[in-house]
Amino acid sequence: MRIVSLLPAATEIVFELGIGDELAGVTDACTFPFEARGLPIVARTTAGLHDADASAPHLVLDEVALVAAEPDLVIAGGAPGPWSVGYREASEAVARLGLKAEIIRLDPTSIEGVLNAIQAVGAMTEEEDDAMDVALGLRERLHALEKIVLGRREHGFEPPRVIVLEGLEPPVAVGRWVPEQVRLAGGWELLGHEGEAPASTTWDAVREMEPEVLVLALRGLDLEAASEAWARSPRPAGWETLPAVAAGRVFVVDGPACFDHPGPRVIDGIEVLAELIDPAAFDGMAPPDTWTRSA
Repeated sequence: MRIVSLLPAATEIVFELGIGDELAGVTDACTFPFEARGLPIVARTTAGLHDADASAPHLVLDEVALVAAEPDLVIAGGAPGPWSVGYREASEAVARLGLKAEIIRLDPTSIEGVLNAIQAVGAMTEEEDDAMDVALGLRERLHALEKIVLGRREHGFEPPRVIVLEGLEPPVAVGRWVPEQVRLAGGWELLGHEGEAPASTTWDAVREMEPEVLVLALRGLDLEAASEAWARSPRPAGWETLPAVAAGRVFVVDGPACFDHPGPRVIDGIEVLAELIDPAAFDGMAPPDTWTRSA
């Protein structure tokens, strides 16, 4: 089977199922695993397509490259954006170009949705057993973590007040699966809403929430780039009054590795947050080089 992936999470899933050699095309946003970077590019990041949003990046299909890929299966996202070619756009292109490819849409907004997406790709690629094994392995990791979280609560550990931001100017509160990641890791996310889109907020709102843990998961920026962006950013008024700052519990994390994409590594993100939220119980759980303490 020849597969074209139009979003990074799908590329990660295909490799996780052991069929990366069947990928005939990816986007230039598909940078994990490393092997994905050498594959033919069928969609590239460019400036926004609409005059009202000319500076916003979008993935744009290269129709010549898509035809050359001769796909049997195209995996698209929901709405178009910087990391996804939308399902509607992909469907219209396949029809217009006369390609005989099946198209599936992956647009999960929850952890359970991510696990279901893995099994959906497995079903479409005739890798149901491997997909079930991958999903089961992720569930086992999640259940092991949840057992510790529940045990800690039974012994009096209070979920700390957590804010995760994916943008700085203005601050952007997380949505989709990230508040759920915080909850499953044993924290209480104060500004984000599970299953909903990220939303701009203010530093005044952050101060009012008095977070005990502040996590900067800057969208699209790996750990090094996010750390540099935060180092350049002026601290907002009243910064030193935040409980998280006073306790030395401000962290920068690798957004693309653990939080940006609804693929298998969302479980890594929960493990990262667990270590940051409750280091006494989860010290060493986070994958290497996924977070750093900040000021």
